[in-house]
This record gives sequence, C-alpha cells and structure tokens, in this order.
Amino acid sequence: MNSPKVENKRYELRNHRIAIIGVFITVLYAIVGLKVIYLQVVKDDFLSETASSQYSQCIQGRGKRGAILDAKNRELAINTETVEIGVHPQKIRRIEKQNEIMLGDKEKQDLAKVVAGILKMDSESVYQIFSLKKEFKFLNRMVSPAVAHALKVELQSRKIFGFEFDSAFCRAYPNKTLAAQVVGFTSVDGQGIEGLEKYFDKDLQGDPKQWTIIKDRMGRVFDTREVAAPGYEGDNLILTIDSTIQYIAEEALGKSVTENNAKSGIAIVMVPKTGAIKAIAHYPTFNLNSFGSFPESVWRNRAIADTFEPGSTMKVFTMAAAIESGLVTPEKMFFCENGRYRVGRNTIGDTHKYGYLTVHDILKVSSNIGSVKIGEVIGPECLYSSLKSFGFGDKTGIDCPGEAKGLFRHYKLWKPIDQATVAFGQGLTVTPIQLVTAISAIANQGILMTPYLVDAVTDEAGNIIKRFEPVQKRRTISASTAQTLMQMMSAATAPGGTGTKAVPVGYTVCGKTGTAQKLNADGTYRNCEYNGVFVGFSPMENPELAILVVIDSPQKHHYGGLVAAPVFREIAEETFNYMNVPPAIPDEDELNKEQLNVSIGAGERGA
Repeated sequence: MNSPKVENKRYELRNHRIAIIGVFITVLYAIVGLKVIYLQVVKDDFLSETASSQYSQCIQGRGKRGAILDAKNRELAINTETVEIGVHPQKIRRIEKQNEIMLGDKEKQDLAKVVAGILKMDSESVYQIFSLKKEFKFLNRMVSPAVAHALKVELQSRKIFGFEFDSAFCRAYPNKTLAAQVVGFTSVDGQGIEGLEKYFDKDLQGDPKQWTIIKDRMGRVFDTREVAAPGYEGDNLILTIDSTIQYIAEEALGKSVTENNAKSGIAIVMVPKTGAIKAIAHYPTFNLNSFGSFPESVWRNRAIADTFEPGSTMKVFTMAAAIESGLVTPEKMFFCENGRYRVGRNTIGDTHKYGYLTVHDILKVSSNIGSVKIGEVIGPECLYSSLKSFGFGDKTGIDCPGEAKGLFRHYKLWKPIDQATVAFGQGLTVTPIQLVTAISAIANQGILMTPYLVDAVTDEAGNIIKRFEPVQKRRTISASTAQTLMQMMSAATAPGGTGTKAVPVGYTVCGKTGTAQKLNADGTYRNCEYNGVFVGFSPMENPELAILVVIDSPQKHHYGGLVAAPVFREIAEETFNYMNVPPAIPDEDELNKEQLNVSIGAGERGA
C-alpha cells in the first residue's frame, strides 16, 4: 500500500501532464485559428483566384478596329464578322452512352479529313494539330460564320467535343488594291503592321473584348459570361485621299508602266496650298485582302521610302536659289559651250549643242551646262542652303511609317564636280514625297507645307476627336521669285520645251522633266537604266494640284518628257473634270462658237 506522499506525487504529475496537454491543445487551436484567419483574410483573394481558375478561365479577344475612310467617307478598311476556331488536342473526345471516349490516332485522322474538307485546309496539317501535346491550338482564325456553323453542326452530329468557336472581327479592304501601300494592313491578331494601319495603330485599336468560360471538373465548358469592355470600338481615320483621284492616278500610272515595259511607277497628287495628299499610286500593287500572296517588296510605300537622283527636275531649285540670291535674272545670258564643258577632270555634256542661252531658256531646254554655270555664280553655300530650305536631305514629316530622308551631303564636303552635278540633279538623292512637296512650295508662293494623309480621327459615332490642320514649315523663297519661276516653268511645257506632253487640253502647266540615270548600290551608275520623271502643278493661274510621276526603268523610251509627262496630263485632265476646275484656256471648238456668236450678233446689230 502506497503512502499518502506517493499518491500526492502521482496526482501532481497527472495534473502537470494534463496542464501540458491543455497548453499544447490551446496552442494548436491558436495556430489553426490564425491559419484560418490568414487564409480567409490575408490570402482570400489569392485563394479565390486559384480556386476560380480551376473551373473558370478569362479569355481576351480582339477589339473592333476603327474604319479607315477616304475624304468623302468612302470605306477603305473595315471589319467583317469572323469566327476563330481552336481545338484542345489532348481533349478531343466523343460522347457514347453518356461516357467520354478520347479519340485515338485513327479516329483523329478520319476527323481531320472531315474538318479539313469544311475549312478548306490540308487534312495532314489538321491531323498534325490534333496530335499536338498542347493545351490549345488555333485551327483557323478567319472563318466565315456560315462555314463555322457548318463545322459546328457536323461536330455535334458526331458528338465530338474539344473545339472552341469564338466570334471575332477580321480586317477587310473592299477596294482590294486601291491605295494599298498607303492604307497598309494588319496581322491576324488585328495589329497594324504596314501603312496607316501601323502608324495610327493606337487610334484604330479597340479595347479588347473579354469573356469568362465556366468549366466542369472534366474541363468541359458549360457556360460563357461575356464582360463588356468600355470603349470597345476603335477610332476611325478620315483621310485626305480621294478614292476617285486615287483610282485615276493608279489607272494612268499602270498604263504607262505597262506600255513602256517599265519595272514600276509612282504618282503623287497633292494640294499645294495645304499639303493634303489626294493620291499616292504605285504600280505594281497588291491585294490587301491577300497580302501574303505577294512579295514583301510590293508592300512598301516607295513614294516615301525609296530614294532616287532627281535629275533635271533639280534645275528648278537651282534656278530658285539663283534668282532669290539676286545674282541672276531670267534674262541673264550664259555660254553653254556648244555641248561640252570641263569641270576639273570631268566633262559635263548636253544632249544638244547650245551656245548662249538665257536663264529662262536654260530651264526650258534643260541645259546641264547652263545649270552648272548658274551654280558656279551663286556658289556652293547658297545652293546648299536653298536646297535645304526646300526640304532636301530632311524628312517631310508625312504621317506614314518608313519615310527616308535621302542623301544630301553638306557643301563643305563637296568637290568642284559635286557642286556641278548637284546643280543639275546628280550627286544627291530625294524621295518622291520630298520632290512633290518642294515643287508645291513654288506653287504656294514660296511657302513649304508639311504633307499629310489623315484629315481627322473620329469616334464610333462620327464625332471628331482630332483634326489635323495644314502646317506651314517655312518660307523657301519670296513670292516674287515664285512667280518668276512659275513663268519659267510654264515655258518648259510650251512648244520648244521638254514637257509639252504634260499639258492637259484647256489648262496651263508649270513643270519640269527629268531623266535620271539609276544608281547601283556602290554609287556607280547603271548602263541604260533611267528614271523618267515629271513634276509640276496646274493650273498656273491658281494651282489646284501638284503632281509627280516617276517611271522606273522604261524600255520603250527613257526621257521623262515621253514616259512621265503623259501620265501627268491624264491625271490632271481627269481630276480637273472630276473636281469641276474650269479651264484656263478655252477649248478651240468653244472659242470658235463664241467668235461665231459674236459675229452673228454684230451682223444683226449692223442690219
């Protein structure tokens, strides 16, 4: 029998153990409680998202892109409804007697043939997608709603699951090739990758569409909840381009390139007073709806990205520098050396042997030697500064991607032969947009404008968000010098000048031809390869349009007056008729009728 002391010790030990266990349980409960609080309060959002992701998934689609419209609100780029069809390769299954059966290779091959037949795809390519070890893969992202419906019906009839059909928008270009290099195009994701589609991508992009799909424990989608995003539609672009004038320019240009067996051609139509571009035409061109079928070289907007030696068109700006300097007048005489003139070790030649010519006639007959001698009178600094003032060697700032600035070295780097060749358009390169912008400054009384393609940005309701006003860059020459040059340039298109084929019936033209030998990559000249150029504006009395035409490597003739000037005339004639610009010179038949009426009236009064 234990003593009372032993019993007391046992009792105390038991109580001590119970206390320890109690403390342990209390601490354990406290830890669990704190963990619950941590999970429910601190980590509530994280856990909710984790749990939610196991049965739901947020998907982001493409926003509806804004339209691109011409100056008269005619559609150039729009959206069409499409369906994006995707597949979960590892979850392609069929339902049989309420059981899900994953498809084997043989069944996938058979299904691939069916799907490929409906989507007009290669069956082997479809099968390869079905065999991927991926969670998801798009089959085709640009399927018409009718075709998508046909596939959906076929899959339902076979009780096949594992496919997704999502409504979307794809870009469409109703005029196909019209202004293709200017408008540009988008990727399949709806992102602009060329032309205005790229340059104004942020304006055109709509806020992306979002929706949540709800899945069961097997991963099957049984509900879709769309989340409307504010500002869903992108903004629209209203261009300065007029589709009718664009079409006129493209038709005239294409005809000349074809008839002269040339490599390509460019034409630009611009409003001199504002800098607004009414047309930029390229030939060859491409279909915006199937751009992938054409070489990438055709996508480029060569009117702003390509450079070439301007040839004799540069003589206009040499004359501008000389007359503005006050050192030369149109009546001043220069001896043109009977067709041969040495500058250092080099010989400058003319196509004809000229003796003494006035400055006026040097431009009219396009004498290289006369231009060189005028350049010598004014000196390199004056010539360089004047040409820079007209924008040569600098980007124009046109609102389109990929603009080049050309090559125009500082006059301090020139040798005597460099000054000579620059005076008649060799030894520097320009872009087509630079040249037409510079000639427009003369038509605009000496004021150089910034060329632009976009007139306004509007919202989906048509409200104007941004308006792009004409921007004056600077004065290049005085108004009086501009008027003098206009008189001289009009002589170049009159009988005896090099640009007679540029003159539309009933209108006056100020212009200049150019025949520029093409350059190799190493700076040497190519044999028998030329750019035929004509640049000018009309009517002289009140210039409505400035037009540039470049024909690349014509085979039939290579002179700008023969291959480019007729394109200028055709564009001007048809555009003036479209714009209702009244003729400055009465038509001969109309003039004869007026004279007849006057004679009859006089006879009646005399009687």
